Amino acid sequence: MCGRYAASRRPEDLVGLFGIEKWEPEETLAPDWNVAPTKEVWAVLERPLKDAGSPRPVRQLRALRWGLVPSWSKTPEGAARMINARAETLDEKPSFKRAFSSRRCILPADGYYEWVTGAGERDLEVEGKKKRPRKQPYFVTPADGSVFAMAGLYEFWRDRTRPDGDPLAWWVTCSVITTEAETGPLGVAPAEGPHALADIHPRMPLMLTEDRWDAWLDPATTRPEELRGLLAAPPEGLMRAYPVATAVSNVRNNGPELLTELEGPEVATLF
Repeated sequence: MCGRYAASRRPEDLVGLFGIEKWEPEETLAPDWNVAPTKEVWAVLERPLKDAGSPRPVRQLRALRWGLVPSWSKTPEGAARMINARAETLDEKPSFKRAFSSRRCILPADGYYEWVTGAGERDLEVEGKKKRPRKQPYFVTPADGSVFAMAGLYEFWRDRTRPDGDPLAWWVTCSVITTEAETGPLGVAPAEGPHALADIHPRMPLMLTEDRWDAWLDPATTRPEELRGLLAAPPEGLMRAYPVATAVSNVRNNGPELLTELEGPEVATLF
């Protein structure tokens, strides 16, 4: 799954990296090292510009709210539960099916956080102890330092309690697509700890390599077989994972120090 990630790249850098044609400089988001559900996040997407008089899709950098609200939803209350969409069922689930067909996006990140429950703490859970288990966070990021381009979906939702013309009448929300975690060796593994992403968690965000960006963003890509092909896992060995301070577990903590690699886990784990 993906429940927290880091996104510290400047929008100016994303514009050049992804070949953005449209971005409103006044629409800015501060670097965020602890992105949590319902926050606004950068998304790269392609769609015609409103009132442009041309149907040509334009690559845009937009600030969207993380937590997808289906267009048919009566309220936005379920957004926090729709931060992830399983790749295996995108073309089946009513909440994601239409967006998968024509509203796909890329969510740029430095990497994502995942938590592992320590072996001793898991034993306490099994024994029925009430103590809440401590978990060791790991940061997962491309081994070569490149952008982590997470596959995503976006959707529009109209707040009927607001009048036409109200800038808050329309919500644009998104979800991160997840897939089965890699079982092969990490590109760079910690000295002690997990040797594969599946050792940390059975799910991971679907990373799109650069050769898939254009097809993924193109709203003209609609054939089911094409779309399913784009959901294939990237080559193994592209990622690294390392332990970070448990401070990241508190969403109020936010700063580059959250990405500092620890010499070893703070919470004893067993792999």
